[in-house]
Amino acid sequence: MPAVFANRGDIDSEIWGKEIELRRGGLYLVEAASGQGKSTFCSYVAGYRNDFTGSLLFDSQDTRDLKVADWVRTRRTSISLLFQELRLFPELTALENVEIKNKLTGFKQGQAIRQWFERLGIADKANTKVAQMSFGQQQRVALMRALAQPFDFLLADEPISHLDDDNSSIMGEIMLEEAKSQGAAVIVTSIGKHIELDYERRIKL
Repeated sequence: MPAVFANRGDIDSEIWGKEIELRRGGLYLVEAASGQGKSTFCSYVAGYRNDFTGSLLFDSQDTRDLKVADWVRTRRTSISLLFQELRLFPELTALENVEIKNKLTGFKQGQAIRQWFERLGIADKANTKVAQMSFGQQQRVALMRALAQPFDFLLADEPISHLDDDNSSIMGEIMLEEAKSQGAAVIVTSIGKHIELDYERRIKL
């Protein structure tokens, strides 16, 4: 669990202080109240933070043993994270934000990316700078960037906080299509509003 929670005895969680296994091909919803470590959990899984007690294993390997080069490779081929705060480049266009990732991975054809823009209803914003887009539009760009790589696990940290039900549904469809094509797992976090999907397990953080 997070080091900051280590001395607290009031933590009622199915993750912190527990043993839990998340498998490729699974569909999970991690629910938490604000401040309970939802984004921290994602940062641990993706290797951006390691200030926790206990252990985190990938295929039986302790992630504390991974070097920087190992994490770089893992994030390019095994784990993709859609950040809650998005972390897009505001001075670049929507399309450039997706392409900057895709040029590193060579994973998607341009046609597929254009189809994503169409399905998500922002084809007319492809050449608009991200700084000039609404947060909901930016969330859809961040999703496309997260999908422009191979992965075994897709972490989507509150991906639809600023989206209506129709766009949330389309986002969910695209996420599941990409995950299914790779036999990958999807882990969605939420503090309330979440994509309505057929989750095999809902986990209280």
